Amino acid sequence: DVQLQASGGGMVQAGGPLRLSCAASGFRFDDHAIGWIRQAPGKKLEKVSCINSDHKTYYSEFVTSRFSISRDNAKNAVYLQMNSLKPEDTAVYYCAVPRSTCLSENDYWSQGTLVTVSS
Repeated sequence: DVQLQASGGGMVQAGGPLRLSCAASGFRFDDHAIGWIRQAPGKKLEKVSCINSDHKTYYSEFVTSRFSISRDNAKNAVYLQMNSLKPEDTAVYYCAVPRSTCLSENDYWSQGTLVTVSS
C-alpha cells in the first residue's frame, strides 16, 4: 500500500523559513512524480509544487522563487523548502503522488501538516 508521511509544519513569523518533509513507501519511488498540495482555511485544495522522476520541477505562481522542492530517491523522501513565508501561505500541506507525471491528477496524499504564518 502507498503510504505518505508528511512532517515539518509549525508556526512561523512572516518572512521566515520552514521545511516540510515527506517519507514515502509502498511504490517505486524513483519512477514516480511526487509533490505538495495545500488547503487554506475556507479555500479549495490547490497544487503547490511537484517534481517528476527526472527531477523536472513545477511551481504554482504564488510560490515561485520562494519555495523549492527536492527529492532524495535514496531515502524515498521529498522536501519543500519554504522561504519568505506570507500569512496567506497558512494552510494544511499534504504531499501527494500523481497518477503519472506532475501534470496528472493526484492519486494518493498524506495526512496534513499545518503551517501557520503569523504577521
